[in-house]
Amino acid sequence: MLTVLEVVQRSSAFLEGKGVESPRLNAEWLIAAALGMDRMKLYMQFDRPLKEAELAEMRSMVARRAKREPLQYVIGTAPFHELDLKVDSRALIPRPETEQLVELAIDSLGENDVPYRIVDLGTGSGAIALALAFALPRAELFAVDASRDALELAQENALRCGLQNRVTYVLSDWFSDFDPEGPFDLIISNPPYLTDEEMKTAEPEVRDFEPLSALRADREGLSDLEQIVRGAFERLKPGGILWLETGIGHRSALLDLCSEVGYSDCLGCDDWSGRPRFIKATR
Repeated sequence: MLTVLEVVQRSSAFLEGKGVESPRLNAEWLIAAALGMDRMKLYMQFDRPLKEAELAEMRSMVARRAKREPLQYVIGTAPFHELDLKVDSRALIPRPETEQLVELAIDSLGENDVPYRIVDLGTGSGAIALALAFALPRAELFAVDASRDALELAQENALRCGLQNRVTYVLSDWFSDFDPEGPFDLIISNPPYLTDEEMKTAEPEVRDFEPLSALRADREGLSDLEQIVRGAFERLKPGGILWLETGIGHRSALLDLCSEVGYSDCLGCDDWSGRPRFIKATR
């Protein structure tokens, strides 16, 4: 019978041959998930012999990863800002940069125990809206997406995280079908912003598996960002804040547009790796 360690070693070598980055780490995550345990606990069971049913599940998961399906889709979950979210092909996988966007937004609001009104545009898996609901217990949150499938996933995550009564979900292409009464303290979005050229050079995990509509935008990646900048202005309270995650080549054009529209205190912020990734604009 094969042991856990032997399967990890064989799976790692197989994934490495398929061009998977960090193959040993991927193998450990997959084997742990197949056994229903945390990856760190795997190290204490390396000598454990595996049953055929367990091996069959592992083979299936490793085969999916070898085809470059994202690890998070194969496992079915991803951590995000103190939450554990369900993820699948209905929406983008939440990324560390977007966690930073959430932290920047929370810091910019000031106090946490305030009944802020907040909109998450293009909510996808619900990551941003749910993280804000968790961090801001009195906030009123709206999660907007043009994809009915993505909204269903977001609602599943709300239930998973015990936040099902904290967020209102709206099917809308940006602001087209979203017109609630009263202005907002914060509008936040991680919209599509990749260019056609960036899509061509993206890793297979992104290019072949994540939803294209949530990744790519026209006008060199700017079209959706520009719509949000213009549409958010009249929906923000005086002093209300717009936070955007953007492409690394978009800062100058977006700051110019924010000033043109009438925002004040327009600034760009770098992500943790030093890339120009975020825009903040205040009405």
